Amino acid sequence: MMLLETVPTLAIVWYMLIVVLWLGFFFLEGFDFGVGMLMPILGRTEKKRRVLINTIGPVWDGNEVWLLTAGGAMFAAFPGWYASLFSALYLPLLLMLVGLILRGVAFEYRAKRPDAAWRTMLDRFAIVGSFLPTLVLGVGFANFVIGLPNDGLLFNGTLLGLFNPFALLGGVMLLALFLNHGATFITLKTAGPIHDNARKLVGTIGWAAVALVAGFVVIQNIVWPAASNFGDFTVFGWVAAILAVATLAGSVMMTSRGREGWGFVLNGVAILALFGGIFLRMYGNLGFAQNAGVAVADHLNIITAASSPTTLTIMTWAAVIFVPIVIAYQAWSYWVFRKRISTKNIPDEVEAVA
Repeated sequence: MMLLETVPTLAIVWYMLIVVLWLGFFFLEGFDFGVGMLMPILGRTEKKRRVLINTIGPVWDGNEVWLLTAGGAMFAAFPGWYASLFSALYLPLLLMLVGLILRGVAFEYRAKRPDAAWRTMLDRFAIVGSFLPTLVLGVGFANFVIGLPNDGLLFNGTLLGLFNPFALLGGVMLLALFLNHGATFITLKTAGPIHDNARKLVGTIGWAAVALVAGFVVIQNIVWPAASNFGDFTVFGWVAAILAVATLAGSVMMTSRGREGWGFVLNGVAILALFGGIFLRMYGNLGFAQNAGVAVADHLNIITAASSPTTLTIMTWAAVIFVPIVIAYQAWSYWVFRKRISTKNIPDEVEAVA
């Protein structure tokens, strides 16, 4: 039986760093996706849509860097994991990429032409481009909880098999969670009618998100507990599950009472706890199912998928130098654009163009 102590230290370090990068992406890009999906609900006029876009305009592309960095770290630190995962989920990842492209085009080119039809089309791009990645990520990570079917090293399942009931629950759950995260962020960043409408929306969709997250984590920890040949993290999995539900409920209550800052922080903690529990389940086997009778050396896991110690050492030094710089720069950008905005900040001529 494989024990936790047998995993190379640098492999553990890089798995943890990749987890941090993914958690950063979900925390930051989660409200970006939520704002995009809320445009048809909270952005019924041109001015309101401009306000919503401006809340994330300075930061959305920087938030996506966390995804790119997580993918790059997986490629460099665990090439076997990256190759098998991206081969297995080629079509879903392509769908996600299409969504991200549509979203980027929408935000970058929306203001290039003073034409209402042009802006309506790109607004739809932003909505679809926020919806697709969220759904794909929810379905994908639910399948990681179950464990992707494989013959030891390669995925041998089917595309249709990925859309099982638990995976569909994961997709719907993440949609609700990110919608609530986006609405909470809007209450934090806006003033006036948009703020009030977003606050009311949190009181509705927030409790739906609480129920969906609770159902997801309970099923996850009962049917697929965080225990494998690489360690038993069942207790920590339940702690993460309880923390996710409790902080999400606290977020809804805080936002409904007008304490948007605490509401946003608690919603973020719920996202971190939820995916932290999922990554606990993935530890060691990297989201692939364990096959009885298959030797450890012939099974895709944190040891067989890792790069050489030399590669991991060089990467570690690079991360120690550059990761703090990136985090400091992004923190500075959020500080610069920390003020609230409203329709009063949008010139009247913008409304006239629509």
